[in-house]
Amino acid sequence: MENTPEVIIIPARKKIGNRVVKENEKKIHVAAYCRVSTDSDEQEESYDAQVKHFEEELQKNPAWVSAGIYADDGISATNTKKREQFNQMIDDAMAGKIDMIRTKSISRFARNTVDCLQTVRKLRAKNIGIYFEKEGINTLDANGEVLLTILSSLAQQESESLSQNVKLGYQYRFQRAK
Repeated sequence: MENTPEVIIIPARKKIGNRVVKENEKKIHVAAYCRVSTDSDEQEESYDAQVKHFEEELQKNPAWVSAGIYADDGISATNTKKREQFNQMIDDAMAGKIDMIRTKSISRFARNTVDCLQTVRKLRAKNIGIYFEKEGINTLDANGEVLLTILSSLAQQESESLSQNVKLGYQYRFQRAK
């Protein structure tokens, strides 16, 4: 009689993001990111509208579990270093608490092409997507990064142009005061 080795079947474990999903669990943990760059009344209204919109979005989709809303109010800059809520959200995603991030637009997420692409790639390596509503881009889609590269560089350029215009405005005011 021949000795046949025993075959052990190990079932595959489904993953969403970097979380192993239990057999009966099918919901994904979705977070939202909101940001405005100034404390002006107009921007404050935009901030409130973003938060309200995502609160409703996260509650109405039965396939989602809210992983929270991360929001930086009145934080301007072309890099992400000073945005505490943004950085907390990325840390939470890397820790397996978030499977998908939704945000209004690329310019709300990052105004620096390098920061944007590095963050997207870091999250995508863990199978965590970012959905940019205005642009209709899901970073887990094949063509997402190409579009994101182009549009994030435009957002960075717009930010730099606005900054330059503000500086010129100050220079003109100083000249008139002389």
